[in-house]
Amino acid sequence: MKTTLDLPDDLLMEAKTLAVRRKTTLKAIVESALRREIRPAAEMENPDPERFEVGPLGFLVIKKRPGSPPMTLEMIRAIQEEIDEEDFQKGMHPNRP
Repeated sequence: MKTTLDLPDDLLMEAKTLAVRRKTTLKAIVESALRREIRPAAEMENPDPERFEVGPLGFLVIKKRPGSPPMTLEMIRAIQEEIDEEDFQKGMHPNRP
């Protein structure tokens, strides 16, 4: 189904840039983000229980390990990009195990 979205220019540019970096389409980026956003918290998959836990609001929370260095913004971004890529691949190939 086709629809029209009115997005802020900066958000649209970021989404298009992300699509180019991932060698995909803006449509795929938007679809993946919407699916992730509307998925009920009870269905939230924890991609790596060693690194994350599902918090009380249904969001993934990075586990702090005793003795580990503080989490940096760069580390969080790298983890998020990895998760986004996995979600994107699942969206592109939903019947793959």
